[in-house]
Amino acid sequence: MEKLPKTSWTNSEKKITKYQNSLLLWYDGNRRDLPWRKNPSLYKTVVSEFMLQQTRVSTVLPYFENWLIQFPNFHALANASENSVLKAWEGLGYYSRARNLHKLAQISASWADPPQSIKEWKKLPGVGPYIAAAVTSIAMEQKDAVCDGNVVRVLSRIFAISESFKDGATAQKKIRPVAQLLISKKRPGDYNQAIMELGATICHRSSPMCTVCPILTLCKSGKSGNWTNYPSIIPKPKKKAALKRYWIEGDRGLLLHASQKKRLLGVFELPEKIPDFIHHSPFTETMPLSVRKRTIGNVEYTEEIFRLEIFTLNEDVLPSGYAWMEWCEINSFTLSGPHRKWINEIRKSFEK
Repeated sequence: MEKLPKTSWTNSEKKITKYQNSLLLWYDGNRRDLPWRKNPSLYKTVVSEFMLQQTRVSTVLPYFENWLIQFPNFHALANASENSVLKAWEGLGYYSRARNLHKLAQISASWADPPQSIKEWKKLPGVGPYIAAAVTSIAMEQKDAVCDGNVVRVLSRIFAISESFKDGATAQKKIRPVAQLLISKKRPGDYNQAIMELGATICHRSSPMCTVCPILTLCKSGKSGNWTNYPSIIPKPKKKAALKRYWIEGDRGLLLHASQKKRLLGVFELPEKIPDFIHHSPFTETMPLSVRKRTIGNVEYTEEIFRLEIFTLNEDVLPSGYAWMEWCEINSFTLSGPHRKWINEIRKSFEK
């Protein structure tokens, strides 16, 4: 990263203290009433940070509360089945997060005491630099600065950091030393939450509320009004992909297949091909039953759903990964969010 300007106020302990105090005072009076901040614990912090990766707070709220009812602590989560963990996570996406959280809980059974250092936390499943810093600072008051997208946006605007980053991960890595320089030594956990809160509620990606920002006097781009230039992150080109899906419904229910894709591993969706154990007359794909779209990462998928109406089974026992779902069982299956919605909508269209 470019060096901060020599005129930067980071050379002044007095101004750093002013910045920290202004931010923390604002946070104390304006922080959102979030469930993981009530009677905080290491477990609540870990669960919330796993859920909040690439997911909005408003989306996480009902999941977090239901999760705490079903898995109130590390011990309960460690003893849960993977299926029940994935089911509780259904709709949050990026299911590897749920698997890693489950593995972490199982590892916790061997702890005499939880790890205290950021280095130890980064060795645990699914824990990168951001989660490690969030957990150690919030739950243990260690002086480890977080650097997520919100922090990148706030700090790049404060110092008008003009370097172009190839992606968000690179920006976080390069700006992390600045974040570490500014962290409050007395209240590191609150400081980390405060700067993320500022990014989420005041320093928006578009239309930031600069006039009510508690640190406007220290923000170079806020004072000049050219905040739109920061941060400079080169957007990833959007990719497009087309998939075929098959609606195969018979006496035993609707045929589903557990996804083999990394982000959806083990989560059921409509099959992408007609499996070998289905015997059917030559199938001509004309008009699809439905055409749906969804985005995973930076890939936009167009999924054409074709209906196979006449078929017989070549074998009674399904190969691994396939399952017949009767409609009375739909709530017990872990389906990807889009496919649950599409299946319900298509089923209702048949009833009209």
